[in-house]
Amino acid sequence: MTRKNKLILYLLPVLLLQGVIIFLPSLANIAYAFTSWNGFSEPEFTGLDNIRRLMDDPYFWNALGNNVKWTVFFMTVPVAMALLAASVLARVKRGQMAFRTLLFIPFIISPVVNAEIWRFIYNPLSGLGPMFERVFGWEWLNFSYLANPDTVLLAVANVDSWHWWGFLMVLYLTAMQSVPRDLYEAASLDGAGVWRKFRDITVPSIMPTIFYTLLLSLTASFLIFDYIWLLTEGGPGRASEVLGSYMYKQAFYLYEMGYSSALGLGMTLIAAFFSVVFVIIRRIGGDI
Repeated sequence: MTRKNKLILYLLPVLLLQGVIIFLPSLANIAYAFTSWNGFSEPEFTGLDNIRRLMDDPYFWNALGNNVKWTVFFMTVPVAMALLAASVLARVKRGQMAFRTLLFIPFIISPVVNAEIWRFIYNPLSGLGPMFERVFGWEWLNFSYLANPDTVLLAVANVDSWHWWGFLMVLYLTAMQSVPRDLYEAASLDGAGVWRKFRDITVPSIMPTIFYTLLLSLTASFLIFDYIWLLTEGGPGRASEVLGSYMYKQAFYLYEMGYSSALGLGMTLIAAFFSVVFVIIRRIGGDI
């Protein structure tokens, strides 16, 4: 048996698993997107009816708008926090591993546990808001963040950011430690300060990692479901509804499996479109 055939043989179980778990269900979702199906009866082909319904559905556009807001938040706030923390930790000589571990812990904790921790923190009766009001008299912090339509999406995004930014920080810190020290020494001789070193040496040197994390954040933001569902289920009044939660409700609350499949297909295409656009923009700006 040739070396090439051996490689194919070794990869075959993985390819079969990917096909059964990902490829075949994806094809089935595309097929169901053009049917009327409640999940039990025989699917009835309806052509583009679900797509037309999607275009006229105000709840779909509301959920898409929330996804866009979520994406903008996650491509800025956690990335900035992670870059700042990594640049500080890169200069720490002792105890760096302890700090890295502490900041990375939220990422490995289950979303269910993270959500319950922050549900307690946000609690308007026993959370941090009432505590700050009692101790410091800060009444403005005693606020029901998850019950207000104006703050709920940002409040849930903050929970997911707390879970996400530690992971980004570890990636950035690892990339920063591979930057040649000679560049910083030469910059110091030229009189460059901390900010100039970060802007002119650190960021350009770790740009491939930054690009990768931005792309990861972009695709993950359009697929967000867990923290939204655990904390608000899209409420109050659809203020935190995203495509994932809206699709879930259509499938398992209203048994609109065909329409839910169309939502899933639309969500995938939108995420793929923005990812391709982002990659093209990055390529135009220079090779990674």
